[in-house]
Amino acid sequence: MVKQLPSRLSCLSSLSRLFFLVALVTTATLFAQSPHDSHTMPPLSRDLLERPLPLRPGIGLAHDAVSTKVTEAQAFYDQGLAYLHSYMWVEAARSFHHALRLDSKLAVADMGLSYAYVELNAPADAPAALDRARSMAPGASAHDRCHIDVRAAQMAAEDAPADAAKLASYRIALDEALKMFPSDEEFWLQRGLAESADPAERGQGSVPSAIPYYEKARALAPTHFAAHHYLAHAFENSNRSADALAQAEVYAKMAPQAPHARHMLGHELRRAGRIADAIAEFTAADRLEVEYIDREKVPAAHDWHYHHNLDLLGTSYQYVGRMTKAEALLKKSFEMPSTSVEQELNKREWPVFLRARGRASDALAAADVMRAHSSRLVQAMGHVQAGLARLALKQFDVAAMDANAALGLLRGRLEGAGLVAPALRHLQGELFLLTGQREKGRSALRQTVKELRALPGPDNWAQTTFTIDAIARTAREAADWEFAAWSAQQLLEHDAAYAGTHYALGLVARHNGDQAAARVEFDRARALWAQADPGLSELRDVRGLSELKDLRDIKRSTP
Repeated sequence: MVKQLPSRLSCLSSLSRLFFLVALVTTATLFAQSPHDSHTMPPLSRDLLERPLPLRPGIGLAHDAVSTKVTEAQAFYDQGLAYLHSYMWVEAARSFHHALRLDSKLAVADMGLSYAYVELNAPADAPAALDRARSMAPGASAHDRCHIDVRAAQMAAEDAPADAAKLASYRIALDEALKMFPSDEEFWLQRGLAESADPAERGQGSVPSAIPYYEKARALAPTHFAAHHYLAHAFENSNRSADALAQAEVYAKMAPQAPHARHMLGHELRRAGRIADAIAEFTAADRLEVEYIDREKVPAAHDWHYHHNLDLLGTSYQYVGRMTKAEALLKKSFEMPSTSVEQELNKREWPVFLRARGRASDALAAADVMRAHSSRLVQAMGHVQAGLARLALKQFDVAAMDANAALGLLRGRLEGAGLVAPALRHLQGELFLLTGQREKGRSALRQTVKELRALPGPDNWAQTTFTIDAIARTAREAADWEFAAWSAQQLLEHDAAYAGTHYALGLVARHNGDQAAARVEFDRARALWAQADPGLSELRDVRGLSELKDLRDIKRSTP
């Protein structure tokens, strides 16, 4: 047990320092930068990446005519492209290696390997593959040489992500390529990706200005699925949810055996409020992932998508009140190491879930695991989650120390710091609210909610729902019912289909003595929790309140 200070207000010197310094952590570029810090894991074995494989149906069609006279080499090169476009990096590498076995002079297959190796945490192998491609380029067609030159410009920009001149050179190289090969849909797709400020963009961060390029690729190659995939991301990042769903539906139909295609549809269905359908798609993606990992003996740590899909499936079950299934999935994801720093950051879903279920000590134990991580970003998120757990345990002084520890780790222009900044401000706001500095707490939490609600994409939308819900709980705990009402209203504006929204509104109405309004909100929450675990505590609460009201009505109507 951590020793408590004589007064919970005695930590305010630390809190004042935190409030001043946290403003230095900017979120203006939130999610615009990928974290590139010290986290590493052993690379996959060469045997796995070079193991032969068959041509597989159901993964979607991609085609780019390259300079080989070996029909099967062309087919495996195209399969490698298809796997790249659906983020199956291991299978892409295997496909390109097989194409090279069939035609050892196919330079663009080595170029394809440079993409796969970057994503597979093999940074030394990526430039080596590109060097091999460049060495063979003189014997390749003008089309293939152009692709290799564009990739070289891209890798130069990737190696210096803050160098605007190199990003501009990469875009210019693509523009010149399109003048030479205006019917090459791969160049159009890549030009859309290059609209991002991140030269390593692979599609998830697609910006609105990318949409015309993807549309052009789609028009040129109607059977090529990748434009639909990237359009779905671009539309969701532009808050065009209906358009994103339409594109994701096409992508899933064109590539039904690609886990990301099913996952992507789940993304958009969840955002559209079709949570049962979303769970079905996430479940389908999970089945495909498990079958693939078991069949091909791929270490789960190297399949970031498997982890990510587990997180979304788990939080979807959490959303509908099926906490037993949510707990099993989120725990499983948390306990699997990942080669991706961003996926390791997403492991915060587990302590967030535990805290929401009133298990602060377990949440603290999970946060301790994150604090011991090799990545500074993950350590910082671990300190934030530990601080929030400490607040639930009334350990305010140590929570302030965790907040300052997180801030210290984010200093020095650490790439990806914006990924942690809103969670740190959330901690700061709750700390102020619970230690008597109500206006400072409200201000920080309002800013947190504003920033989170402005983020595009269904993943951010769902995480924001749970964050606002947590803020509403803290406001009630702090007996700040005015702010609890504000938080509940924010939940309603953000996601009226969430049962927790109406539960929060009902608790505020009950506190304010408006029993009729409380009854309406609790009944709505009960309806939305229709598929929830029978023992869900919130559900027992709203049932009990409704039954109590029914009993009072009966007594009043009895002569």
